[in-house]
Parts: sequence; C-alpha cells; structure tokens
Amino acid sequence: MSRNDDTTVRFSGLKSGRYSYRFELGKDFFDRFENEEIRDGKVEIDAVLEKTERVMVMKFTLRGEVTTLCDRCLGEMRVPIEGEESLNIRLSDDEESDDENVAILPEGAFEIDLAQWLYEYVAVRIPMQHIHAEGECDEATVSYIKSEEELQGEREANREADPRWAALKELKDEK
Repeated sequence: MSRNDDTTVRFSGLKSGRYSYRFELGKDFFDRFENEEIRDGKVEIDAVLEKTERVMVMKFTLRGEVTTLCDRCLGEMRVPIEGEESLNIRLSDDEESDDENVAILPEGAFEIDLAQWLYEYVAVRIPMQHIHAEGECDEATVSYIKSEEELQGEREANREADPRWAALKELKDEK
C-alpha cells in the first residue's frame, strides 16, 4: 500500500508530550482496501499521541458508521461504529513483535502511516452477521428466499416419498 498523507503521522522533531490528531475516513479511504465488506462510510477518529524518548502510545476514539450489505437481502445497510483502541509504537532495529497492538519501526523512522491500523479498527467493529432490523429487508428478495425454501422443502418431501430412494437407503444401511 502506498503512503497516504491523510493517515500519516510525522513524529520526528516532536518533543515528549501529548499531541492530538483527527482522521476522517470516508468512501475514498475504504476504497483503497480490497475488502468489499465496507462499501462506504463516515468514521471520525480522534487520536492522542503520547510521546516519550523511545516509546509512543496512540489512543484512538472511533465513532461513525459504515455501509455494508445485509446478509439476508443483500441490500445496503448502515452499521454504527464506536470504540477505543491503543497502539504502542517503538523504535528498534532489533526487536520484533507479534502483538497486533504494537508497531515496531526502524530507528531512523520519522513517521508512521496508520491507514492499515485505522481500517482494521473499523473492520473489527462490524458484526460477523449483519442483517437489517425486522421489516427493513427488501421485500422482493425476502419473498423470493421464502418461496425457494418452500420449493426445497417440497423437493425433499418428494425425494423421501419416492420408493427408489428408500430402497437405496436400505442398501446403504446394510453396509
């Protein structure tokens, strides 16, 4: 992913202390990622950077909403996004970390692009199953799904009533 000026924080030259940032994520931001789950959105992220000589801690507060597709009717729906996250940033040429809340940058680094972290902070707040509230799904799609389920049930009932299937089942059970 290329450098993104709107999500890059330059920390070189900052003295120890607290610094505030604001990120506004919209459709252009979410389109940069290949995940089609987030189709649009407007999420504001307030960030506070606490800088010391060797370690920096960024605390993020997220609020807004994203647009995704309903798992039932495939219509667009809005999902609220709220929460807090924290990212520890360390400068080291030797150290590595598997912790998703730790970013280790080379000693000479002077900035960090937060785009991937910000995207993930939003993405993990989307429920695994996203379905419209009762009565908000597209009626035509819901009717079609119900009719297909009824047809499938009828096919199963007809299959069980067919004596050839019963004979095959008996042969299978004998083995």
